[in-house]
Amino acid sequence: MVRRSVAVVTAIVLFGEAVGIVLVHAVLATVVDNQNMSLAGMDPGVMSTSTWGMGIGSGVLLLLCGLIPLLAGIRDRSPGRFGRIALIGCAVVHGVLGALAVGLVGWSAFAVMMAVLALIVLTLVVYGRSEPRERVSGAGGHDSGAGAGAPAPA
Repeated sequence: MVRRSVAVVTAIVLFGEAVGIVLVHAVLATVVDNQNMSLAGMDPGVMSTSTWGMGIGSGVLLLLCGLIPLLAGIRDRSPGRFGRIALIGCAVVHGVLGALAVGLVGWSAFAVMMAVLALIVLTLVVYGRSEPRERVSGAGGHDSGAGAGAPAPA
């Protein structure tokens, strides 16, 4: 029950973060477009369009990363290989952005990024790698529980 709650809360936080990142990029793109100033000879229209593209792209990636724990919580099953890799990548990005946020924004932004990182890692941990029973038992049908360290009989 706890792991379903953790997965759903992680998904909700990632969905909220996706909306937030799109809104921040929308404000940045609007400011750049309204200034009509070039930066090192770059066209302001190109900068505005690329900011919109980055915001929408980041939002879509966060939505996709939010779908992984949501589906894991609904199904109550561990995410597959691709899902785990995507969540690990999302966790790494949150860690790096948290480290950058300390110097650029402050400790409160760092705390928020680390809370999201903790939710992603907790989701990965509570849905540990669960193998089906057929794969866990040995080739001869022996259970690998009690004598896992002992050599197989010949």
